[in-house]
Amino acid sequence: MTDDVRDADLKKAEFGQTDAAGPETTSINMAQSKETALTRLLKAQAFQILIVLIVIVAIFSALAPDTFAQLSNLRLVVQNASILAVLGVGMTFIIITSGIDLSIGSVLVFSGVVSAIVMRAMGGDDWGTATVGIIVSILSGLAWGIFNGLLISKAKVPPLIVTLGSLGMALGLSQIITGGVDIRDVPSVLTNSIGYGNIFGGIPIISVVALVIVIIGAIVLHKTKFGLYTYAVGSSEEAARRVGVKVDRHLIKVYALSGALAGLAGILSLSQFSTTAIAGQSQTNLNVIAAVVIGGTSLFGGYGTIFGTVVGLFIPAVLQNGFVITGVQPFWQQVAVGAVLIAAVYVDQVRRASAARGASTSLWRHFARRNNK
Repeated sequence: MTDDVRDADLKKAEFGQTDAAGPETTSINMAQSKETALTRLLKAQAFQILIVLIVIVAIFSALAPDTFAQLSNLRLVVQNASILAVLGVGMTFIIITSGIDLSIGSVLVFSGVVSAIVMRAMGGDDWGTATVGIIVSILSGLAWGIFNGLLISKAKVPPLIVTLGSLGMALGLSQIITGGVDIRDVPSVLTNSIGYGNIFGGIPIISVVALVIVIIGAIVLHKTKFGLYTYAVGSSEEAARRVGVKVDRHLIKVYALSGALAGLAGILSLSQFSTTAIAGQSQTNLNVIAAVVIGGTSLFGGYGTIFGTVVGLFIPAVLQNGFVITGVQPFWQQVAVGAVLIAAVYVDQVRRASAARGASTSLWRHFARRNNK
């Protein structure tokens, strides 16, 4: 089967098309063609979550206009969310395939530890040493990603179990290598540039790096065969195999991508905090998963966007920042994020049930129908 035929079959499956379109299919296609871009936007869960984010920002801006609604504070929020954004791109791909990766926080730590040890052994404080450290960190994360992908695709071990095991292994090895003591010998070129450097007068370099990864991730997911195959695998592995997608190989690539991005996040964390922060990433995996799901990516696979993930990341970041500024205990952030997460999964279930019935996927119409009963 040629690539063009395979892609055509996948797109037909995605949009419910067949080669021989009967009257019912024709009427459905005509109805779809009448649906405007604005209507599709309003139905998107990512857009609905964006409205929630705007409301949260408006509330905190009204409560603390002299502190929260300032450009310097916005810069701080964006900077704090940058590392999670890099991890979120890889997690989006994985969850779209109906998988999960609990190990990204530990892989981040392990990659940073190995990178710090290599740079300390080299003894330099220039970009040559820093470049080697960056490569080592990314390759370390890539190795863990390939390890996870092989066990999931070839050994058929569930992703939850594999990545839960990798979580403990990567973190345990990090503690064994360092003796449980953080490494603080980080080249100053990393901390002064990537960690705390700015461009264009005040934009953090670490945020620019995250933005580049987000843009590339969005293009790959939505505009390339790799992204198309990712959606296909998440929608139905068996159907993807039948149209010629090498599912096992693709899953390995997806988990390898997530691992490599965790490695990149490791060097970003090392640059920002000037330490390996072994004990500081215990909640990272859950925070990233929550953000991806809040942003509209379905835990059941086959649906999700990078834009939604970015919006989902900013909800906990804004809540934490706003609670601190307004004097509310930051622990309420966990309560609020948990509530939004449950609501997001409920919305996804409503959308999937409505799609299965061929009805509207609008949450508002769902509530209106229930109230009219």
